[in-house]
Amino acid sequence: MQAQVSPQAWHFSWLLLHMDKVPEIQYFGASALHIKISRYWNDIPADQYESLKSQLFTHITRFASGSKIVLTRLCVALASLALSMMPEAWPCAVADMVRMFQAEDSNVDGRARCLALLELLTVLPEEFQTSRLPQYRKGQVRSVLAQECGSVFPLLEQLLQQQDSPGFIKQKVLKCFSSWVQLEIPLMDCENLIQAAFTSLQDPELFDTAVEAVVNAISQPDAQRYVNTLLKLIPPVLGLQEQLRQAVQSGDMETSHGICRIAVALGENHSRALLDQVEHWQSFLALVNMIMFCTGIPGHYPVNETTSSLTLTFWYTLQDDILSFEPDKQAVYQQVYRPVYFQLVDVLLHKAQFPSDEEYGFWSSDEKEQFRIYRVDISDTLMYVYEMLGAELLSSLYDKLGRLLTNTEQPSTWQHTEALLYGFQSIAETIDVNYSDVVPGLIGLIPRISISNVQLADTVMFTIGSLSEWLADHPVMINNVLPLVLQALGNPELSISSVSTLKKICRECKYDLPPYAANIVAVSQEVLMKQIHKTSQCMWLMQALGFLLSALQVEEILKNLHSLITPYIQQLEKLADETPNPSNRLAIIHILGLLSNLFTTLDISHHDDDHESTEVKKLPVQQGPNPVVVVLQQVFQLIQKVLSKWLNDAQVVESVCAIFEKSVKTLLDDFAPMVPQLCEMLGQMYSTIPQVSAIELTRQLVHIFAHEPAHFPPIKALFLLVTSVTLTLFQQGPRDHPDIVDSFMQLLAQALKRKPDLFLCSNLDVKAVFQCGVLSLKFPEAPTVKASCGFFTELLPRCGEIAPVGQVVHENGKALLQAVLEGIGGQASRSLMDHFAEILFALNKHCFSLLSVWIKEAMQQDGFPSARVTPEQKENFSQQILRERVNKRRVKEMVKEFTLLCRGLHGTEYTADY
Repeated sequence: MQAQVSPQAWHFSWLLLHMDKVPEIQYFGASALHIKISRYWNDIPADQYESLKSQLFTHITRFASGSKIVLTRLCVALASLALSMMPEAWPCAVADMVRMFQAEDSNVDGRARCLALLELLTVLPEEFQTSRLPQYRKGQVRSVLAQECGSVFPLLEQLLQQQDSPGFIKQKVLKCFSSWVQLEIPLMDCENLIQAAFTSLQDPELFDTAVEAVVNAISQPDAQRYVNTLLKLIPPVLGLQEQLRQAVQSGDMETSHGICRIAVALGENHSRALLDQVEHWQSFLALVNMIMFCTGIPGHYPVNETTSSLTLTFWYTLQDDILSFEPDKQAVYQQVYRPVYFQLVDVLLHKAQFPSDEEYGFWSSDEKEQFRIYRVDISDTLMYVYEMLGAELLSSLYDKLGRLLTNTEQPSTWQHTEALLYGFQSIAETIDVNYSDVVPGLIGLIPRISISNVQLADTVMFTIGSLSEWLADHPVMINNVLPLVLQALGNPELSISSVSTLKKICRECKYDLPPYAANIVAVSQEVLMKQIHKTSQCMWLMQALGFLLSALQVEEILKNLHSLITPYIQQLEKLADETPNPSNRLAIIHILGLLSNLFTTLDISHHDDDHESTEVKKLPVQQGPNPVVVVLQQVFQLIQKVLSKWLNDAQVVESVCAIFEKSVKTLLDDFAPMVPQLCEMLGQMYSTIPQVSAIELTRQLVHIFAHEPAHFPPIKALFLLVTSVTLTLFQQGPRDHPDIVDSFMQLLAQALKRKPDLFLCSNLDVKAVFQCGVLSLKFPEAPTVKASCGFFTELLPRCGEIAPVGQVVHENGKALLQAVLEGIGGQASRSLMDHFAEILFALNKHCFSLLSVWIKEAMQQDGFPSARVTPEQKENFSQQILRERVNKRRVKEMVKEFTLLCRGLHGTEYTADY
């Protein structure tokens, strides 16, 4: 690579291209030429342009019958030369290329010259797309190339129409056309070649290349301006229907896929333009029906066909375009297209059907996964179509399902039932069906479904889950479906669907579930004890039980909690006595996870309720301690015992902290009785082995309880202890603990937000904390630097109100500014510049007189913050910063501008979007 960019490359490249070298060496020489021309154009003297051009033409002619890879590379080099020279230095580059290769040369075979020319003309637009030309030049060169197509297209048409043109020449012609149309050439200029490409579709050898050419031509963004040409393209597309049907019948997936791509390209890219041509509505409807045939192509995706998935986006686009018309016009189109969309629903639900059990058994896991994703895409399409068809769509699905389940003469397959339910679930999951008059009937039908299959059972579960909000408004219907869900809980194959559905019901309907609570808890306990479900589903199940218990009376909650968690507490006691080993470690983490997930949702104060219903108000105000606190106090000593043995294990410590963190977040002020003992335990934990999870929990406690006088003493003691231990860690070398430093900086920022008085404590070393913050700004980890910036943007506004902070900033603020400028100068990632700008803004706003002195002194250092900026640029930046004390956004823009200067990137294409 270094050789290719060296000044000597001009000389050795030509030597390496000698005909006596092997192709690999020749290729290296051709690549070196391309690199020099494309990246180091300014190094080439203008008086050498012509000789370079002439040499390249000579070598391309020589290699026309030689190595294909070397020929292509030389063509790319000449294309790059042409793009750099046009239009001034080489006004008619493309015409010259065509003329040069058409000239008789007795040494080179005519076909070889033709292929070399086609290769050159093909790579020219491709090289333009990837070239490093400045933006203004790109626009200029694009328009010159678009005009030059007049020299290319007649040649391509002639070669396609010649009877004696061999297949490989025609293939190259179609590739060349495909390359040129991406230069946004007017569609009307491409008309003849598009028609020739349609003719080529009949030739199996040219089929794939012709499809690519037609699709690229039709898909140009600019093509919609040429409506008459688009209308002329509909008949040849419709003319492919017979070829499509034959391909489907013979199982030729490649041909059906290609024809479908063409139909979808025309429909999807230009539906609005074609819909506007009202007098041609029948021909466009015929195109829509052709695409419908592609959507419903026979066979199961992805095993028997891969075409139907290409069409789904078209239906979104068509619907959007119809609904964007003004009401009168929309009504006319709705009349035509509503029946089409009802037909689409039938087609999609047919395509969503599972194959027979026997056939599905032979599918690979990859095919099953592709089919699952395909069904999700169908589900999204059905949900979107609801916007057009509305409640009538639900009624239609319900009627079909009713007829299916009540028709005793013709028993249906489970696949048909499952697909209809899946359609219903797709809509109910995202659309509010609370006012639908068919849901009660559907809930009544569900118990009548004969469930003989896992896929059907899964869909029944997910359908019930999607109707959980409706059940909350119609609690009398809960008993129709709850037994089905509880029965499914015992089946490991229905683990995800049954547990997630129960969780949804418990969350949405908790105030109507007390009559069923004992049964739900009993069944859940049984499946948990039998270990039927994987860890994540066990956690969901505990969350479901948390929601359920939240709506019960305190004594009922305690009774249920006792029976639910006693087995786990006993197990944990046993594990706490054992010598630590990998298997009991996993068991401990599992039990702690179950408890924390239960406490995440067990909320008798209903902090999370956004219900406006009066049912929340009906619940009596709870007296006495919160049940979660009662349980936590009972198991507190046991948790301490577990910790004492597992303090070295970050995951066990994290699991312990998660129990309290989730409880604090859920209970808020109700957690108060636990604060003193939890602070003490956290202090002991962190003093022994500092870990992130302990700081995170401390931050949570500071956030919720620090401002309350009763809890301030233990919170203060914990905050001081965590700070002291972390400062010691800094003295020993914090580079190995960026995560702890990150969390510590967030804790300091939280303390300043919630209780700045913590920084008034006589035994808090504010200076050391400040210095740690400055050190953290120099960490390579972006999240740590971001957290440190957050600490300083909270600290600096407190200079006036907290004397120790004011004093430390006065004495050490210059070091902070120095670190910030180093980061801006190039030491930190550009993504962090906004955060550094916030520190500068805060310094300017709260320490203006100090900043004006510090910034002047800092900028007087040679080569600081970067050797790339001049004294004038540094002075200009300083003055801009000092002048802007109101508009933070302007300061961010100044910092972005200055950091680009410092990095030598200002004005480069590399930073165009920065």
